[in-house]
Amino acid sequence: MEARQTRFSPEHEKGLLEESAERRARANELFNAGDFSAALAQYEQALSSCPDYKHFERAVVHSNTSACLIKLEDWTAAAKAATSSLDALVVMERELGLIPEAKSSPAQSTENSKDMSKDKESNNTTNSGAEADEHGLDGADQAEPPFTPANVPEATKNDIKRIRIKALLRRGRARAEAGGWSNFSGAEEDYKTLSRIPGLTAADAKTARAQLIALPPKTKAAQETEMSEMWGKLRTLGDGMLKPFGLSTSNFQMVKDETTGGYSMNFQGNQGQ
Repeated sequence: MEARQTRFSPEHEKGLLEESAERRARANELFNAGDFSAALAQYEQALSSCPDYKHFERAVVHSNTSACLIKLEDWTAAAKAATSSLDALVVMERELGLIPEAKSSPAQSTENSKDMSKDKESNNTTNSGAEADEHGLDGADQAEPPFTPANVPEATKNDIKRIRIKALLRRGRARAEAGGWSNFSGAEEDYKTLSRIPGLTAADAKTARAQLIALPPKTKAAQETEMSEMWGKLRTLGDGMLKPFGLSTSNFQMVKDETTGGYSMNFQGNQGQ
């Protein structure tokens, strides 16, 4: 369950938003002047002034922070800031009714089921479950109705899409620059998501297409390198454990099935023994 957010009075909220907007405007000026470190400090102050429940405003600042961190080549932090921007937009969409509420966690679902079972047992004791069985289904078994998005102004939806595109571009760039199997794979997913957004500018669509061509071989190469390093570490560990038995990992050969891509292990005894 999400922590309850404190909401300020209209007057206090207005003052905080004005303060945040002023700091963001100052940060934009510093960014455009090339003073990225100073701009980053102003973006952080703009974020600290912005109420937690003003999700769109926070998404904008997080996205701008990501752009600043990209200029500073802090790829990990840039990806994290872009993720914060995207997360804020999702929360905003849920609150507006544009997307369904998040499903409860398995643990919460289990607790809810237990509570419902207790309630049902109590009802069965008092009224033989007549109400629960009236239609052959209880509340836990009924299918959820299809989700219908709320009627939200197109301008609001376009603003959300605009910031989402920027955040995805920035996170994709940061992940690709950071490198590594996980980051390359994540960047691919970001550009795939981008490519599915209607109304992309020609420049953004071109960037997504180019990255979806360039990234797959990088992802595969990084995967093979990291898998090789992992096997090397496991081999060293295994040799130490098998040595007392006169064996080594060389006695165990991993054979790849070219059809399925899976691996099987074959044992080979020591030669000349």
